[in-house]
Amino acid sequence: MTALTPAQIVSALDRHIVGQASAKRAVAVAVRNRWRRQQLESSIASEIVPRNMIMIGPTGVGKTEIARRLARLVDAPFIKVEATKFTEVGYVGRDVESMIRDLLELAIKMIRAQQADEVAERADEAARDRMVSLLLGEMTVASEGAGDEAGGPEDGAAQAAGADPAHDRVRARMRVKLDEGFFDEREIEIMVREKPTMPIMGGGGNDQIDPGLGSMLENLMPEKRHRRKTTVARALQILREEETDKLIDHDRLGERAIERTEEAGIVFIDEIDKIAVGDRGNTGDVSRQGVQRDLLPIVEGCSVTTRHGVVNTDNILFIAAGAFHGSRVSDLMPELQGRFPIRVELDALDRDDFRCILSEPDGSLTEQQCALMGAEGLTIRFEESAIDAMADLAAEANERLENIGARRLMTIIEKVFEDLAFDAPERVAAGDDELSIDGDFVRERLQSVVADEDLSRFVL
Repeated sequence: MTALTPAQIVSALDRHIVGQASAKRAVAVAVRNRWRRQQLESSIASEIVPRNMIMIGPTGVGKTEIARRLARLVDAPFIKVEATKFTEVGYVGRDVESMIRDLLELAIKMIRAQQADEVAERADEAARDRMVSLLLGEMTVASEGAGDEAGGPEDGAAQAAGADPAHDRVRARMRVKLDEGFFDEREIEIMVREKPTMPIMGGGGNDQIDPGLGSMLENLMPEKRHRRKTTVARALQILREEETDKLIDHDRLGERAIERTEEAGIVFIDEIDKIAVGDRGNTGDVSRQGVQRDLLPIVEGCSVTTRHGVVNTDNILFIAAGAFHGSRVSDLMPELQGRFPIRVELDALDRDDFRCILSEPDGSLTEQQCALMGAEGLTIRFEESAIDAMADLAAEANERLENIGARRLMTIIEKVFEDLAFDAPERVAAGDDELSIDGDFVRERLQSVVADEDLSRFVL
């Protein structure tokens, strides 16, 4: 768990997200409280629960981005789910426990990537030794597919090499050429493992099958191999992945992934307002109240059985979000409300916010567009008037049409660059490799769309 202070977390989020200071402060304190809890004695730490929160605000104001950037910042497993995708137990559809299983799978990928980095040098060395043996004809296709019987092909190659100094010299020269890339484009045939996959049963999807049964079925399926003809460079990559898999401690991998999921996992539940039951009472949706009842034990803290082990959700941080246009937070079940003690209201974005979003964050939309055109050799410069024009048009479109927040900026900038992106290669080839974008350029590209309200409703 990161030891970043709340101020440092907010500062890091400010580099990518404009405004929403209260939401940034709330998530920064929630993450810092996790670190504080880990410094305490177990007797008091077990009594402290995560500070789950509900973000309230219209679409496109940064709710999801705050949670996603936060997870990257603290290197935590993060998953975004939509509350409307789940159904009450007993109905066909996804059950709420699947979000925890998906979160664990992400944690496993993160831990595996870390372990792979730790053994990368050894795996690369072993893969290159195997490739030298293949190139010298010491490791036949048949012996490679037979496994590690009688010490395995690598041991046999090592014994042969150790018994013959001349052979060692040949291998050494071959290894030098391999390292220099001399054989990269040469084709070679290797045996490739196929990971066994469990067939989908009953049309419900693998996430609907009991985790224990699914794991047992996969273990019963035999490992398959097939011959594959490929280049030496690609074969090296395949062998490197096989050697990495051998060096990784898979038992410890699962344990560490479960530990990280429990202590650092973040689940972002979007559209939670869509499962709230307001004054309208029952609707045509499948059991909104039932989905809330199923969510409650997950957020409250329970044990979820997965194929890798049991995950306890007591300390997972849950961040819910919704626009709450047609409902209120108070329309949720009282018990579920109580599990989200922090409420944060995000502000709608105005013209000044759009201007900042276009130019200030790291990797801003204008910076991205300059980089894309730069790949063609076309240098783009944005004048202040162009930034102002796009911000004005986005604010105006959101006011006249549906307010979709900052997402409107992406539509506008793509429309501005529509013709330019298409003609860029020919433009550069003709020697016109620089362009300054001003306000007139922006309005000219969008004038016909903005003037026609019906057209702008579909285009913008």
